[in-house]
Amino acid sequence: MGTLAAGDKAPAFTLADHDGKKVSLKDFKGQQVVVYFYPRDDTPGCTKEACQFNDNLRAFTRAKVPVLGISADSAAKHQAFRAKYGLKFPLLTDADHSVGEAYGAWGEKTLYGKKSVGVIRSTFLIAADGTVARPWYHVKADGHAAKVLAELDA
Repeated sequence: MGTLAAGDKAPAFTLADHDGKKVSLKDFKGQQVVVYFYPRDDTPGCTKEACQFNDNLRAFTRAKVPVLGISADSAAKHQAFRAKYGLKFPLLTDADHSVGEAYGAWGEKTLYGKKSVGVIRSTFLIAADGTVARPWYHVKADGHAAKVLAELDA
């Protein structure tokens, strides 16, 4: 699957969260939602990104825009990550990368000159009508949450 553009229909998904509860994109019908894909719990960049989304969570909540983080990590790893850093938003498990593939957030990437296949750090602002309002691909973890928040005010 290629990348998504603004106006594209956001691919539907249902994934288990950190408590094993099923979370679907359709649960957020009629409201905006931020969906971000990250490589792995408790790694430096992913921790920075998650903590910055968490630090801005009150502002996202005021804007009525929930935040969902998605990686291939297990519910147990998500629980430990959330507890260690006090994360207050759901972390979902995409073990087979099918949702990441549908969003163009899984595929070939280059890191330090080496090609590999994995998560392409990406974020999507999904509009109330279920379309992609704004995609971000190959994001830098530090400062990204603030950029997403600024987009809500734009």
